[in-house]
Amino acid sequence: MDIVLLSRWQFALTTIYHFFFVPLTLGLGIYVAILESMYVKNGNPEYKRLVKFWGKLFLINFAMGVVTGLVMEFQFGMNWSEYSRFVGDIFGAPLAMEGLIAFFLESTFIGVWIFGWERLSKKMHAAMMWLVAIGTNLSAFFILAANGFMQSPVGYVINNGRAEMVDFGAIITNPRALYFFAHTITSGLVTASFFILGFSAYHLLRKKDESAFKISLKLAAVIGFFATVAVIGTGHFQGMELKIAQPMAAAASEAHFETQDPADFSLIAGFTPDGKNVTWNVTIPKALSFLYYFKFEGEVEGINNLQTQYEAKYGPGDYVPLVALTYWTFRIMVALGFLMALITLVIWFYSGKKFPRKGNWLLKILPIAIFFPYLANTAGWILTETARQPWAVTGLILTKDAVSPNLTPTTILISLIGFVLVYGVLMVIDLYLLIKNAKKGLAAGDSTSEPLDVVAVEKTSGGK
Repeated sequence: MDIVLLSRWQFALTTIYHFFFVPLTLGLGIYVAILESMYVKNGNPEYKRLVKFWGKLFLINFAMGVVTGLVMEFQFGMNWSEYSRFVGDIFGAPLAMEGLIAFFLESTFIGVWIFGWERLSKKMHAAMMWLVAIGTNLSAFFILAANGFMQSPVGYVINNGRAEMVDFGAIITNPRALYFFAHTITSGLVTASFFILGFSAYHLLRKKDESAFKISLKLAAVIGFFATVAVIGTGHFQGMELKIAQPMAAAASEAHFETQDPADFSLIAGFTPDGKNVTWNVTIPKALSFLYYFKFEGEVEGINNLQTQYEAKYGPGDYVPLVALTYWTFRIMVALGFLMALITLVIWFYSGKKFPRKGNWLLKILPIAIFFPYLANTAGWILTETARQPWAVTGLILTKDAVSPNLTPTTILISLIGFVLVYGVLMVIDLYLLIKNAKKGLAAGDSTSEPLDVVAVEKTSGGK
């Protein structure tokens, strides 16, 4: 019943829930834009049917992302007013840019795209979808710029007990933010790839609209493979940057307690019940140094040494995050990344064939594999936010000092339960709409009489 812990749980719930929708929106918008550009180029009506099919699912997911994202911003004033007071001058700037530029860009042109079928030229209509895709990814950039400041603060001065911005350019070019952006955009493409692979496989197994879904299957396999490789690559370089900007977070994610040169890599480890210490460890000699320096030598500072440094710099306290959580979320994310790279490579190989019986088992696992990027995304987000603890903004304000001072455990608990119930209902609605519309398949023929609008989505979903 601690207000800090309850507030963290509440924000974690809303953040993770919101982040279910973000990567798919980022990636699926690009896919729809690509498919429509291909339709403009070749005039094949199958591509138009695919655009409308995946576009409808994009709209459903986009709407849910908007609703859940708005709630998060209110929490900065409700649960984290001290954080907002201390860093609001900086944190508010990229959020304002996201709202005024990116969100208005995507929301305006998504309306033009929805109602512009047969009213705009093919090229102009496709351009609208590209602007939507650019807008959604631009939104992500500004949000990640704000989060990058929390991880590695730059471009500020402390004045009268508050952090004030002195260099907006430094904030939006923060290396942490740029690595976040590259990693998030590629993970969005991976999420959309497996979403498309899963539902394409579902229809291919039922021999429904095979020619069209073979197109989307192969496209998703090719883009998915390169996107997964890019996720792994950007993730690795992000880890190298993490060692510089947040050495404690890097050490915790590796359960690396003692400073070593060369440093061993922990392959798998067991932890004490409190998750703070290792009970057993299987290591690969010198491998951690190689990962950081591309050579089998190089010092990597350990948790114990960093704790001593932080106490000398910031005063007495426990500056070690929950090691077991950061350690395992990192490994879950990495393992799923390599697994998804393998799956997309195999599907790419088989997509040029007719999927003989021996290849049907691959199609059968793809609907299940839809969940893999969601698990990886969630693990990565938990890793990023928990490895920073106990800081709300690294080195500037502790999480315990960022919470609103006049809250009571009871009020937070009531709102937390309310969020769980409401979000649970929204999740059921979202899954119902996505699954029902995805299983329904493509519209018959080259339907041009009814635009892809909200009414059309409601009709197919049992609405009025």
